[in-house]
Parts: sequence; C-alpha cells; structure tokens
Amino acid sequence: MAVSPMVKLPVSLRDALASAIARLTTAQVPSPRRNAELLLMFTLSCNRAYLHAHPERELTTEETRLYEQALAQRSSGIPAQYITQHQEFWGMDLVVGPAVLIPRPETEHLIETVLPLARLRSNPRIADVGTGSGCIALALASELPSAEIHATDISAEALAIAQANAARHQLEKRIHFHQADLLEGLDPAAFDFIVSNPPYVGEGEKDQVQLEVRKFEPRHAVFAGPTGLEVIERLIPAAQAALQPGGWLVMEISGSVVAEVRRLLREWKEVQITPDLQGLPRVAAARKP
Repeated sequence: MAVSPMVKLPVSLRDALASAIARLTTAQVPSPRRNAELLLMFTLSCNRAYLHAHPERELTTEETRLYEQALAQRSSGIPAQYITQHQEFWGMDLVVGPAVLIPRPETEHLIETVLPLARLRSNPRIADVGTGSGCIALALASELPSAEIHATDISAEALAIAQANAARHQLEKRIHFHQADLLEGLDPAAFDFIVSNPPYVGEGEKDQVQLEVRKFEPRHAVFAGPTGLEVIERLIPAAQAALQPGGWLVMEISGSVVAEVRRLLREWKEVQITPDLQGLPRVAAARKP
C-alpha cells in the first residue's frame, strides 16, 4: 500500500502520531489518540512508554508503510483488535480474529460473579457455552486450578482460536473443547456451573450497535434474532438439563432483555441481576432448584 502523500520521509514518532491522530479524527474513529498509539505500538512491537521516551526516533520506510496500512484499515472501520490480532481480557493477552467476538471489559463482570460461587466447591465442573475466543473459559481456568472446564462453540473457526489461546497460556490441558450447538452432546446433570456470553441483541436494535461491530464482528455472535432472546430461550432449558441440582447458570445480558430473562428464570432460585460500571444490567445468575 502506498504511503500517504501527507507523510514526508523520514518521520519521527512524534510527527507520525500527530498525523495519525488527525487522520483518525477526520475518519471519526473513536478514541483517535488511543488507536493511533496502539497501532504504532503494534507496528514497532513496543510499549507505550517507548513511544513517549523516544519521540525523535525516526520510522524506517518499512515501518512507515506498515503503519500507513494499519491506519488505512482502522480508518475504514476495521476494529483495532482485528488489525493487531490481540485483545486483553482478565489480564491475559488473547489472539482474536473476525471469527470471534472481541472480548469486552464488561464481560469480566461475569467472571466476578462466578468466582465466589465456584470457590465454595472443591472441584467444580463448568461449561462455557459459545466460548468464542475462549476468554471466559481461560479466565476461569486461570483462577480455579481444581475446576474441570468444558467450552463449546458451534463455529470450528472460533474453537481453533480458543484452543490457540489456551495453548498460549498453557491451559490446553485444563479445558475440554467441543464443537456443539449450546450444550449438545454434553452429559446431562453433570455441571455445577453453566456460563455464557450469548448473543442477546435483537435485529430491531441493530441501529443502536456500533457500525464497526455490525460490519466486522461475527453476526451470529452479536444478533440472536428478531427479539434478542432467541438463543437465551434455548440456553435456559438446556442449562437446566445440564446442571446438577443447586447448580448455577450465569449469563451476560443487556437492559433490553432483562425483564424477559427474569420471566424465563421465574422457576429458578436466587435470581440475581448484576449491573456493569455504567449501572446497566449486565449479568444474570440463577440457581437450579
């Protein structure tokens, strides 16, 4: 890809960042400074401290070309995580790609909900349904060394990424991966916890979803169907069959489905709705009778 005519060679890190921030701002990319820095760190394989400690350092022709390529991709709407192929979750660096949903900080509330409950059991059996990048299964495996963890996904491409992440963090022997629709093929009444970040956005809400999410992230991982409840309506009875008595179902949700989720869980015990840092409903937890 040709270097932008606005960029004069050689260019310092300071000038490259200033030019990139202006470009991303014009392209209406959210958080343009953070994105410009992230993509430059990716280009140079360095950290933020290096960028600010060496502002006069000049980019090579190849570095300038690679940075320009990354900026062009980001300006077109491609998420930075798909460009760098990395995202942090629960303190772990995870590989991500267009086959999986990008892990969000809000999903860490699900981990925070599960951990105190799981630590009350000596050898909890946990199933992560729709594992995607594997972020939930890996976070739980890292915190619960005695747990037996199974992770399912209907997508073979997603499972390949999850397995790669497990290997990168030396957790591949701790997690059993299954290509399956929800809990299909797993033993009934075998689990203490079913955890999931299912798709919960309705087709009618698509205009409220960021354009880059609608355009680039896997649609089946974002949109559940017309109402947003289609997957959750199937997951709840499947979880009820797979859980032991007293076992917990813990799901990520949104405010648009919270009332219906409460209704669907009306026969369960100890139904809890946990808000995220913005005060929005984010996690639903319920205990099987």
